[in-house]
Amino acid sequence: MDLYELMIKTNHHLIKGGELTTSQKMNIVDKFLSGISDERIRESFLKGVKAPEYWVSLGQSDDSRCMYPMFYIPPYNNGKKFQTVIPMSPKTHILSSNSYELEIIRLLYLFAPDNYTVKNMADKTIERLKTTCFGYHDCHVGECFHSGLIVLRFIATVLPNDIEWIDKLIVFYNKYKNETYRHSGTYWYYLLCLSEIPIEIAEHEILQEKENILKQLNKSYIMKSETDKKNHPVMICMLRNLISRLPEYEYIKNRQPYINEKDGRLYFDMNEIENLLQI
Repeated sequence: MDLYELMIKTNHHLIKGGELTTSQKMNIVDKFLSGISDERIRESFLKGVKAPEYWVSLGQSDDSRCMYPMFYIPPYNNGKKFQTVIPMSPKTHILSSNSYELEIIRLLYLFAPDNYTVKNMADKTIERLKTTCFGYHDCHVGECFHSGLIVLRFIATVLPNDIEWIDKLIVFYNKYKNETYRHSGTYWYYLLCLSEIPIEIAEHEILQEKENILKQLNKSYIMKSETDKKNHPVMICMLRNLISRLPEYEYIKNRQPYINEKDGRLYFDMNEIENLLQI
């Protein structure tokens, strides 16, 4: 299993409510730490994507932005780009490569926040993101808009007390979300962020989306392709995690979606069952 597959499978497992033992977490940490990209790989990638930081290193530019990963470089196979955790299909390496690195470092921080190497990577990545147009300076052009959501999820885990930065990214999303056509995965990834950011910020946003969240949970989903089987349970569980943050829906937080044997579709039970035992 390569680093990308491990990152996706671990994320999906956790979103669905799965647990990991200490030993499993450390195995994942060891796998990620053994896969840090060396400088040769990073330089080759930066050259291939014509990154501003590459030209700075050659003394041919004074651009201060560090737009691409420092520690985890996605395999650069004929320009292949990798989907995000909640599927968005990137057209640019800005979104694909930042998602790849930030999601890996986020998991490392979840599992080993006191590890010196992990802490150093997180700190340097925070410094890098503050130079970027998509992470800190409100760029909504192309996939910089989408990449802002990747930063939002990362910051919510690594810097959960930086309410100002988190709120800034949410305001940015809401300001530009309808400016042009956005892939549907953008909205779903935003909901993933809301399921994890501090509740004092998330609650207002969840209430704004409440009607649509409930609508999605009360729908059924086809389960024919391998993509359906992989993604639909994750997306429903993400919605469950999100709406159950509201006290009136806390009763569903441990429920799992199920497949109806009659039609083969995926459902989620929102019914509130009370007084099962009549005494």
